[in-house]
Amino acid sequence: MAWDTEGTRRRLRDAALVEFAAHGYEGTTVAAIAARAQVNKERLYSYFGGKRALWDLVLSTELERLAAAVQLTGAGLDDVGEFAGATFDHHARHPELGRLLQWEGLQEAPPALAAVRTEHYREKVSRVAAAQHDGVLDAGLDPAHLVFALIALAAWWQTVPQLAEMVTGAGPHDAAERARRRAFVVEAARRLAAPG
Repeated sequence: MAWDTEGTRRRLRDAALVEFAAHGYEGTTVAAIAARAQVNKERLYSYFGGKRALWDLVLSTELERLAAAVQLTGAGLDDVGEFAGATFDHHARHPELGRLLQWEGLQEAPPALAAVRTEHYREKVSRVAAAQHDGVLDAGLDPAHLVFALIALAAWWQTVPQLAEMVTGAGPHDAAERARRRAFVVEAARRLAAPG
């Protein structure tokens, strides 16, 4: 009987995503990932080389999914609002991403794929700076700070859902509240970036 190599790799990646999101890199063991995937832990070493390589793969895969789903393609205020709205949507559908990023920030190790990720975000900053130069967006704001603020505005709802519930009185699974939060994020992003 032949091994389902790709299926096994996928089960290990999926299990690692759950374990790393719940416990971080330090709190997750190879044995826990293998047990969740119902795979011998030797397969994990064989396919990925170890826990660090699997951590980097899981985080980079989730960030690639975010980059594919959320693009700052134009320079208009609607694009800034929709960038923030799409970021909100992605984090709402994938709350484990915020947890992974928080765990990554607590580590002593360098960020996964730091150079690639930096280039990706610097491109967004360049687009915002160009829109500011053209008078479409507020030129009085630091473009890097603006990009960071837009991401934080959109993602923080899912990153600290307990705080959002304490402030708004509604939980993360309330569909009407989620729609209100998204509308707020879009409008706040547009107002924040609007030229004076």
